[in-house]
Amino acid sequence: MPPDRVPGSLGDALVGRGNGRRGRLGFVGEPWLWLRLLGSMALGLGTLATPLAAEAQAPAKVPRIGFLSSLSPTDNAHLLEAFRQGLFELDYVEGQNIAIEYRFGEGRPERLPPLAAELVRLKVDVIVTGGPPAPEASKQATSTIPIVFAVTGDPVAEGLVASIARPGGNITGLASMAPELVGKQLELLKEVAPKVSRVAVLQNPSDQGHPAMLRQAEGAARALGVRLHILQARTPPEIEAAFAAMRRQRAGGVLVLRDSLFLAQRTQIAALAAKSRLPAVYGHREAAEAGGLMAYGASSPHMYRRAATYVDKILKGAKPADLPVEQPTRFELVLNMKTAKALGLTFPQTVLIRADQVIQELGRPFPGDYWRVTP
Repeated sequence: MPPDRVPGSLGDALVGRGNGRRGRLGFVGEPWLWLRLLGSMALGLGTLATPLAAEAQAPAKVPRIGFLSSLSPTDNAHLLEAFRQGLFELDYVEGQNIAIEYRFGEGRPERLPPLAAELVRLKVDVIVTGGPPAPEASKQATSTIPIVFAVTGDPVAEGLVASIARPGGNITGLASMAPELVGKQLELLKEVAPKVSRVAVLQNPSDQGHPAMLRQAEGAARALGVRLHILQARTPPEIEAAFAAMRRQRAGGVLVLRDSLFLAQRTQIAALAAKSRLPAVYGHREAAEAGGLMAYGASSPHMYRRAATYVDKILKGAKPADLPVEQPTRFELVLNMKTAKALGLTFPQTVLIRADQVIQELGRPFPGDYWRVTP
């Protein structure tokens, strides 16, 4: 008998053959053979379905961003909100399709190298940093994980990138071009307080962008006919000591270089300048909002929001080496009328018409949220 006709086979069971009985669909000669058939079919379907189910249940990989800043979470709050807003505009929502690992130096630069190393051990997909010295610490920690600096002064002078157009390596981001603005800040100080002949410069030696800013400041000072007194500060107590030295040296005004520490201590610095009755100019608008006389520079929140575009491109396969450093297109002049009045100063009309925001009361612009004047 041919194999397909062996009595008692599954083929016989299907057609009712076996043991001399004929059957129809739904009736099998041997009930146990029918059970064997069902078991075999179930086993085959289960084997086929298992990988499909596993594939359907496997969660999609959620990219992880490492965020490193020398500031505290409180000082970073408005900047992080701007960064998250930038991510949201690109369809990334933290906790849903992207995760962020936060590390903060809390105003202590020495904490940044181990924190950067920790992010590297976590194997995050990209590291986003605040201002110096966070980019330097990240670059020293890894040469493979992409790094995006949300803000820095002059990344070429600071040794972060090879050039603005072709950064090279694993790092790119946004530059405030702060050195180029220092001369403009001194000009504004001289316009508002024309009798000033000695200007104290508050500088952080831990900020690698400050040497370039000082060179620009010295050139501008010669052109304006003012003398500079450089005073260094790395900590809040050193800031207070620097202002005591300014009073002893009889400085007539203060230039506060753009720096993460000075941004975090903006309220302290503004209060010390007011106590010393010194007109001061800053690189962060937040300083003027905290009581400083005036500020001129690139918008930090805007730059943090733009940093999200770099993250998006890198997660989609772009290499940092091929992404040019973005330079600011928006500069803000913020004036604090209350502080000017307390110092016995009046903003000239030539300065007022250039202002993006004029604060009438501490933290309150006039009118509405901000005042823009079209020259």
